[in-house]
Amino acid sequence: MISVVVALEAAALLVAAVWYGSQLLSGAPVLSFWGAVFTLGLLLAFSAWLFAVAVYLFRGYRWPRAGALVAQLFTLTIGFPTMTGGYPWTGLAMLLPAVVAIVVLFDKRVIAFASRAGGAPPAL
Repeated sequence: MISVVVALEAAALLVAAVWYGSQLLSGAPVLSFWGAVFTLGLLLAFSAWLFAVAVYLFRGYRWPRAGALVAQLFTLTIGFPTMTGGYPWTGLAMLLPAVVAIVVLFDKRVIAFASRAGGAPPAL
C-alpha cells in the first residue's frame, strides 16, 4: 500500500510538472525564465526520485523508507501553508496522503517487509 501512495504522489508531481511546463511554453508571465526552468527541473527530478522510491519499496528494500518519510515531511511542510493560505482542498489533497503514508511507514508489517538490504546477488 505504501508503494502505491508514493507512486500516486510521484504521478501527481509529474502532472504538476507537465502543467507547469505547458504554462511556461505558452508564455505565462514569470519573474525569471531560468528560475522557472529550474523549478520545472526540480519537479521532474523529485517525481523521478519518488517513482524510484515507490519501486524499491514495492520490492521490499529498506532504504526507500527513509526517502519516503522525507518526502512526506516535505509534503506536510508545503501542505499546511497551502491549506491555511486560502486553498483548503489543495492543502488537504497534500496532507491526507502524507499522513497516511507516515502512519503506514511505521506499521510493523511494512517494517518487516521492507527489511531487505541491497547488495550483490548471492554467490554460488
